Amino acid sequence: MVFVKRVYETPSPGDGERFLVERLWPRGITKEALAMAAWIKEAAPSSELRRWFGHDPSKWDEFRLRYFAELDRKPDVVRPLLEAATRGTITLLYSARDTKHNSAIALAEYLSERFAQRSD
Repeated sequence: MVFVKRVYETPSPGDGERFLVERLWPRGITKEALAMAAWIKEAAPSSELRRWFGHDPSKWDEFRLRYFAELDRKPDVVRPLLEAATRGTITLLYSARDTKHNSAIALAEYLSERFAQRSD
């Protein structure tokens, strides 16, 4: 299972392994407060794609396509997340205010699709 959670939410036992998947460290958060397994900044969208998207919901579908294409070119970055999901629940941590249109939501979708393909 892949969950998504804002970095400002309290960690819970059901989170499983927690991974920060942002390119920049979130403001006002300490490493201890995140209680994370790893910071995988390379899993975040490129700076160019992030700026283009600008959290504009009207660009969401195109953002996902472009982001998935970036992830397809970086299988070594995605592998640790897929391996952790094989072991159990993982939670992707993000800092964006928009809880419906952000890169962690898209990454969770991407990982779920790849995990299903590996199981076939």
